[in-house]
Amino acid sequence: MKVLVINAGSSSLKYQLMDPDTGVVLAKGLCERIGIDGKFTYKPQIEGKETLKAVDVAMPTHSEAIQAVLNALVDPKNGVIGSMKEIDAVGHRVVHGGEAFNKSVRIDDKVMAAIEECVPLAPLHNPANITGIRACEKVMPNVPMVAVFDTAFHQTMPAKAFTYALPYEYYKNDKVRRYGFHGTSHKYVTERAAAMLGKPAAELKIITCHLGNGSSVTAVDGGKSVDTSMGFTPLAGLPMGTRSGDLDAGILQFLMNKYKLSIDEMLNILNKKSGVQGISEVSSDFRDLEEAAKAGNQQAQLALDTFQYGVKKLIGSYAAAMGGVDAIVFTAGVGENDAATRMAVASDLDFMGVKMDAAANNVRGKETVISTADSKVKVLLIPTDEELMIAKDTAALCK
Repeated sequence: MKVLVINAGSSSLKYQLMDPDTGVVLAKGLCERIGIDGKFTYKPQIEGKETLKAVDVAMPTHSEAIQAVLNALVDPKNGVIGSMKEIDAVGHRVVHGGEAFNKSVRIDDKVMAAIEECVPLAPLHNPANITGIRACEKVMPNVPMVAVFDTAFHQTMPAKAFTYALPYEYYKNDKVRRYGFHGTSHKYVTERAAAMLGKPAAELKIITCHLGNGSSVTAVDGGKSVDTSMGFTPLAGLPMGTRSGDLDAGILQFLMNKYKLSIDEMLNILNKKSGVQGISEVSSDFRDLEEAAKAGNQQAQLALDTFQYGVKKLIGSYAAAMGGVDAIVFTAGVGENDAATRMAVASDLDFMGVKMDAAANNVRGKETVISTADSKVKVLLIPTDEELMIAKDTAALCK
């Protein structure tokens, strides 16, 4: 079976064509500057096929972008399939499913209406996801399509974990609650962790740390998300690349009054000028921060320390919430590639039964155990693969 995975943004579209049964990727790429001047990248994963990088292709809308993808996939010289008929299904990443979806679903008119109802919850993301779906429906009208939601995995959280201490009417009337994000990644690494440990996920308590420019930590008890650090929006939780993470809401009033800021200006600061970039005044890239810290930049070191301390606190609190933990998983850009951050986060957790293996931890992007053989809590490095998770969910619903 061949599944086309689509991740549509407002002016971009990432894609992969893969076999979910084997995990083999046939081709992948990116459509950028949709609606502007159109840049198309195509990377066939078959030897002898030519890569196209940032080629000018007219893409006034997402429909032309999808058509460019299909044209490349079936190109007589560099294509990886003989015809569009070989594409069995399309899996779409959709950021917000609200309370309507606790799992991936086949897309129909009712599903589209429900996704549109969630637009106020994700005004920057869901409209783009809807555009991607509509574009695929236009170009591939007879191919089954599936929506895979970033929020779905976290719909198993109990009310005590997702409820905010606001007047309850805001939940009843406006669905203001913790939703959580990165669910596809947390679900994928949970399944891989269970496989590595040789036990069913239903028998394990796992803390998954998706650490990157956007970061979140999730408590997974018995294969189900029971708490997660992101909230009503992806702004909550850890300090991230440019996002503030959790803070005292009174700070907003103080700064807005003092500097005459509108709420939109304040949110722009919290989303795009805060996090480790805001603390360091150097960069949102953790590699830049580490170089600056090594050169003696104290603010860069403070940014790293603050981030790592935040992750450590969440691990401790989630272990308490679940009444124990069997495994801690590091994934995503920083989690997979930054040995120093992993070691800093996992250090001083001996009281929980964590013992890190420094030599095993000195690795990048490789699925492996990075704790010692006698560590009661296993620490795992697992590269995430959200596209494969989307493809698997899609295949399961379309076979």
